[in-house]
Amino acid sequence: MKFNKDEVCILIPTLNESLTIGPVIKDFKSLGFNRILVIDGKSTDNTVKNAREAGAVVRTQSGKGKGNAIIEAFEIIEEPYILMVDGDGTYSAKDAEKMLTPLFLGFDQVIGDRLINAEEGSFSHLNLFGNHMLNLFFKLAHSRDLHDILSGYRAFTKLSIQQMNLKETGFEIETEMSVEAVRNGQRIMVVPIRYSRRPGTPTKLSPFHDGIRIVTTIYRLARVNNPMFYFGIMGLSISVLGLLTGVYVLLEWFRNIQHIPLTILTVLLIVVGIEIFMFGMISDMLLVFHREIIREIQLNQQPRQPK
Repeated sequence: MKFNKDEVCILIPTLNESLTIGPVIKDFKSLGFNRILVIDGKSTDNTVKNAREAGAVVRTQSGKGKGNAIIEAFEIIEEPYILMVDGDGTYSAKDAEKMLTPLFLGFDQVIGDRLINAEEGSFSHLNLFGNHMLNLFFKLAHSRDLHDILSGYRAFTKLSIQQMNLKETGFEIETEMSVEAVRNGQRIMVVPIRYSRRPGTPTKLSPFHDGIRIVTTIYRLARVNNPMFYFGIMGLSISVLGLLTGVYVLLEWFRNIQHIPLTILTVLLIVVGIEIFMFGMISDMLLVFHREIIREIQLNQQPRQPK
């Protein structure tokens, strides 16, 4: 499908990508994409110099972290379509048309799935396992399978960006984008893309530290998108803790040993856990009702076709 490439902004967040940023920009330029914005996180190497020499517009972010960079870039981009890609050379510009075409067919966001066609050695066994587990957890928490929620290769319409309320400052930004897209009922397409090994540059992602932060983000954001999951996990955990202490109290009671304070704590834990679980059920019903109301309002606002 042919589309106007001048309506597309190629957004590249960078931090010390001097070895790869030039070739990445030139690859997109060779395909006819001339509107390229590099948002740089105060690189200490020649990233900014190389990006400008390759023909990109470069802006330095005021905050810190990949999330802040993307949020700041979204505020200054005027083109109606945005293709976001990392500057480390792991994504291919040849997949750009595949990523953008669904937007011109009515989709709001496109996610490039790295996990299907990843080059051998591009993921360690630990990273690949972690990605699959995070995607599974996201599917359980938000009731939508997006295949690769951590992908840095994404396409958006400007309108879909405006619907999102993005706040995450670090590597959790891709997770928040996925949650916001689901929460707003956006039309999302997942397309397989090529993913290459990093060309000698070290990764900035810490598997354990950032993995924990991403898990926390998925769970925390479920509070407004899937309250039954959020409060259900919390309530069941507290109730299970109460049941475990109850088993201990019961076993001690059979030995004629009484633990009055622990017995009271057991009852409190079970009761509080059940109440939190019930609160999750009520919140879930209210959310369903709210979504139905919003859907009705949107349907009533649509222009009626003349008979």
